[in-house]
Amino acid sequence: MTRATVDAICAGLPGAHLPAPESGELEAWKLGGKMFACLAGGEAGVSVKTDSIETAEMLIAAGVGERAPYFHRSWIRLPLDAPEAELRHRIETSYRLIRAGLPRKMLASLAPFE
Repeated sequence: MTRATVDAICAGLPGAHLPAPESGELEAWKLGGKMFACLAGGEAGVSVKTDSIETAEMLIAAGVGERAPYFHRSWIRLPLDAPEAELRHRIETSYRLIRAGLPRKMLASLAPFE
C-alpha cells in the first residue's frame, strides 16, 4: 500500500477533495471543509476518525493502528502498509462520520454514497 492507494480511495468518495496545504497546515482529505483522512508525517500513515474513543482504543489494542499524534483520542493512525480492505473500510467510515455531520443543504448537493 502506498500514498497513491490512499489518494485513490479518498478521491473516489463524493465531494472529497485534497486542498493544497497552506503554510503550517496538515495535508488532509476533506469533505465540507472537515478532515476525514490526514496524511501528516508523509509516509508514516493516514489518520482517520472513529466513532468514539472506545472504538479507537479497541483498534489500537487489536494492532490495527496507533494513536494519532496531536489528534483527538477518537482518531487513529493506520500504517500505509495496512491491508487495502482495512484501509478502505477505515477511510470510508471516517468519511461517513464527517458526512453525517454536514448541513442538509451541503449533504443534498453530494452524490449518494452507500
